[in-house]
Amino acid sequence: MSILEDIIKTKPIKDPYSRAFLNIMYTGTWLLSRINQVLKPFDLTEPQYNVLRILRGQQGEAMPLFEIQERMIQKMSNVSRLIDKLLEKGLVVRKECRDNRRKVDIMITKKGLDMLDAVEPNLNSLFDGVAKNLKKDDARLLGEMLDTLRKDL
Repeated sequence: MSILEDIIKTKPIKDPYSRAFLNIMYTGTWLLSRINQVLKPFDLTEPQYNVLRILRGQQGEAMPLFEIQERMIQKMSNVSRLIDKLLEKGLVVRKECRDNRRKVDIMITKKGLDMLDAVEPNLNSLFDGVAKNLKKDDARLLGEMLDTLRKDL
């Protein structure tokens, strides 16, 4: 099994906090790279997939752009451009609010829902492959530890 120091070709990292933080950063990038490899044949990026999942959770209701941005895993300033790409692909539609024309709501289309249905078996396969290296209790503990790390920030 590879350890962090072997992967990044460095001497042993003695400070456990530094090692943990580097490991979190490396592992996050590693996982994101694999997710993007799964999404690439579908012409989707991870942020686009994240937006589609957020919108699917609305169960047919439109959602304001700012709320989508608040719920995203990767906070981005260019969510409007991201939505434009999804509009071009026919995966979402834009609805102007009658009461406030500056307010724009976004809604997933049938094509967007179908895209999620097509992508998710491949992502689930990836996650199952990664999960085989963790016991369920270890995964639960890891999640709790990561939540603790972000506490009060």
